[in-house]
Amino acid sequence: MTDNMHFTPDLVEVKQGETIKFVHVNNGKVMHEFVLGTKKELDEHSALMKKFPGMEHDEPYMAHVAAGKKGEIIWNFNKVGEYDFACLLPGHYEAGMVGKIKVVAK
Repeated sequence: MTDNMHFTPDLVEVKQGETIKFVHVNNGKVMHEFVLGTKKELDEHSALMKKFPGMEHDEPYMAHVAAGKKGEIIWNFNKVGEYDFACLLPGHYEAGMVGKIKVVAK
């Protein structure tokens, strides 16, 4: 994560049933987050973040990463399909801080 508002990599492919440990290193100067979900879920969450920017929340599908710090999420992908991830802090999502996870059959 950097302040250029992009994830590297922004496309991840995993096999169905795989458990992945995502380690997020924030090399930027501002807070970023990594949130897993569908496009619809991310859009809804983004709208809430705009409405309540100071809202504290912590879910198993997200990591808040302060500048110069790292965070992690461990997730089991048990269903084939395409999923999204994004930084939903106001302005970051709109700037293109998004990515995709493709889960393929074993």
